[in-house]
Amino acid sequence: MHRTKVRIVEDALDANNTIASANRADFDRAGVKVVNFMGAPGAGKTALLERVVADLRGVRVGVLEGDVEGSMDADRLAHLHVPVTQLNTGAGFGGECHLDANMVRSAMPALALEEIDLLLVENVGNLVCPAEFRIGENARVMVSAITEGEDKPLKYPLMFRACELVIVNKVDLLPHLDFDLDKLLYNIDAVHPDVETIVVSARSGQGVEAWREWLLRIAAHAPQEAIA
Repeated sequence: MHRTKVRIVEDALDANNTIASANRADFDRAGVKVVNFMGAPGAGKTALLERVVADLRGVRVGVLEGDVEGSMDADRLAHLHVPVTQLNTGAGFGGECHLDANMVRSAMPALALEEIDLLLVENVGNLVCPAEFRIGENARVMVSAITEGEDKPLKYPLMFRACELVIVNKVDLLPHLDFDLDKLLYNIDAVHPDVETIVVSARSGQGVEAWREWLLRIAAHAPQEAIA
């Protein structure tokens, strides 16, 4: 019974990776770089997009917003005047806790890939499932807010290992919290020693320039890693 369950999970991930590879090929043909933006609900993913999108001058940006229900985050980005596509996962019992490759593929006709250079995909807020499902991205970014505690890399190591960049957000709250930033950074390094880390505050703007520069590097020279 246990072997059957493992085989089903492996088959599902293999099927997803096949579609993710097809997505990646389509994105590459269109000349579009894709960033998968992950993190817990309330980590500040949408706020960080708000902060940076308007300053990506010279890059045509599109956003794909993933949520179980609603369009609140997409509505927040409307004032940026960039293409924003809403993708809800709510069909079924409670809705899916992540975007997968097939969902992203179903949204492709609405993305107008010929009109963008960089697609920012805000995944469903979750610290487990999004890390398991490739969508055809060039890079993955994980947002960890200091309000979540220092132990999240140790409790959810796959999320931190699966990304090329960790953004530590909400550092403007450090004076008001019993929080050890050095301990969080140590724990991140313990589970993913080579990952790039940027410390930011979406509210104050601290560190946002480094986040913008990272995205510009991806837009110009995205890594061509294999789907895995």
